[in-house]
Amino acid sequence: MGRLNEHPAIKKAIALVLSYVIVQMLISTNIISDYLQVTLATICINIILAVSLNLITGITGQFSLGHAGFMSIGAYMCALIVLRMPTIPGFLLGVFAGAAAAALVGCVVGLPTLRLRGDYLAIATLGMAEIIRVIFLNLEITNGAAGLSGIPKFVNWFWLFVFTAGTILVISNFIRSSHGRACISVREDEIAADAMGINTTKYKVMAFTFGAFCAGIAGALYATSFYFIEPGLFGFMKSIDVLVIVVLGGLGSISGSVLAAVLLAVISTLLQSFPEIRMVLYALLLIIIMLFRPQGLMGSKEISLNVFGKLGDLFASRKRRV
Repeated sequence: MGRLNEHPAIKKAIALVLSYVIVQMLISTNIISDYLQVTLATICINIILAVSLNLITGITGQFSLGHAGFMSIGAYMCALIVLRMPTIPGFLLGVFAGAAAAALVGCVVGLPTLRLRGDYLAIATLGMAEIIRVIFLNLEITNGAAGLSGIPKFVNWFWLFVFTAGTILVISNFIRSSHGRACISVREDEIAADAMGINTTKYKVMAFTFGAFCAGIAGALYATSFYFIEPGLFGFMKSIDVLVIVVLGGLGSISGSVLAAVLLAVISTLLQSFPEIRMVLYALLLIIIMLFRPQGLMGSKEISLNVFGKLGDLFASRKRRV
């Protein structure tokens, strides 16, 4: 166990494999039913969205309300491709084409808008998302307000796990890199970072572009999970939903975003039995949580696998004594 503690990468790999195997076994034995699999897909998509928005808002400190716009680009691009190429290669092409298109738009939009700060940036990104929605609403290829239906379903637990775990690992490693530390310095004090020679515009655009790329992946997974998409699904409230997950989990905490996405999905599922007052109870629970934890569930902290290693060492030492 002591040797295992010296290799965090091995611990992460073991934790990931166990997570995948356990959930796959639960699906195979029908403990996770078809209905719960829909909830599982929603959780994974929301995790990708929240973690990528956290990179923009929590790590780099740029208040964005346009994440749903990037998600819609990934969804429509992937849907249009898989409708014409209903194969696994077509699905993968659709996912990465959608993500690349979202990243391109994110870069083009980010260059002028990220010179703004605070509320002005939020309004600019909100306007950008609405422009994207209206464009899809009026394009003939996207079938306008009627949306696209009959989209082939390719997403299962394997693909959800691959893209969700991949997004978390890549963003976590990015944050710990020199580029990630530069983004954090922009969040803490942009003027001081600029004075120290950090190209603040470059790192803001970099984070914005990569966040848009991940949102495009989430949109592609959504389109190939739920058969149907239309512009109204990617409106202002979708961006707010993702922002709620980020704030609830803790700005700057990747673990917090994951935990909040799971918690809100579970709460929403449990409240399905009370349709008349579901949204009231949902909002009330959010208010109570934020009153007692205004910094979010995790604050800016992360869950470390060292905790499990220490528990294992403690258990082993007690076993030797016995």
